[in-house]
Amino acid sequence: MTDTDLPRLNIAVLLPCYNEGKSIASVVIGFRKALPSARIYVYDNNSSDDTSSQAAFAGATVVPSRRQGKGNVVRQMFADIEADVYIMADGDGTYDPSAAPRMIDTLLADRADMVVGTRRNVTEDAGRNGHAFGNRLFNKIYRALFGSEFTDIFSGYRAFTRRFAKSFPASSPGFEIETEMSVHASSLRLPVSEIEFDYGRRVEGSESKLSTFRDGFRILRMMGMLMKETKPFVFFSAVSAVLFGTATLLSLPILVEYFETGLVSRMPTWMLAMTLTLGAMMSFTAGVILDSLARSRIEQKRIHYLSIAPARGEGGIGGRMQRTEDDPATYLQDLSRKTGT
Repeated sequence: MTDTDLPRLNIAVLLPCYNEGKSIASVVIGFRKALPSARIYVYDNNSSDDTSSQAAFAGATVVPSRRQGKGNVVRQMFADIEADVYIMADGDGTYDPSAAPRMIDTLLADRADMVVGTRRNVTEDAGRNGHAFGNRLFNKIYRALFGSEFTDIFSGYRAFTRRFAKSFPASSPGFEIETEMSVHASSLRLPVSEIEFDYGRRVEGSESKLSTFRDGFRILRMMGMLMKETKPFVFFSAVSAVLFGTATLLSLPILVEYFETGLVSRMPTWMLAMTLTLGAMMSFTAGVILDSLARSRIEQKRIHYLSIAPARGEGGIGGRMQRTEDDPATYLQDLSRKTGT
């Protein structure tokens, strides 16, 4: 694909950054070369180095983002920017800007709402052994909980339609945002695609902002929260099974003693077992009720998603350049002008 192949496609490149002064200029220049007509935005998340000046010097529009955390920045970017197609990448130089046209090609050809640029060999060498292990572990957990649509849920290199960007709630504050994007697509069963590319290394002197244990815990907590919100029956049934299993283990010796002697010598343990059994029943009931509410929420999200024009190049921003016949009021106005009535 060349840039002239899509004259009506409005593309925005979004780069959330925190202290990426050593690499951001080359990243911006790379995207300007790969997508000459795209608008490039660098959202500076309270950097203490020269990220903003380097990005502006390279030709990007720099926007301050005061609320700390990548998820907060992404929420602001999607709210601020209007475009047909959004390309999101990191400012650390690990993602290849020359792959962006291929991602847009895939987005249009597959009529997808999100294309994820999966990182080749990222689970074998992610800069640190802890990161590599975490990638393998969390991708397996994701596939077990939410589905097998994705092989690299942590990739920050993604292409979106306007429909996805404007329907995505983005509640995560930090690095969990990519996981939330994936769950959003899986729960609404949106069309998604993946393409693989080489994963680069940071420039010398640049440090990763990802903490293996702290952010790993946050991601795991986010997965649990999203599981509770999107699949409450499965979540609360699992809780119910754990409580009931524990109650059974505690009560079996007491029941055996009762049938043999007619006595209950460990009354506190029996009371604890009964309390856990009641908790298991309540948890299961909550799962049944909340499952109906979750289905209703997903239906509402789906309706909102469908109310947004897809704008995969059919028109300008938000589909405003689409055929006038698709808008009855505009069509009647044009018809009146043509007929002189």
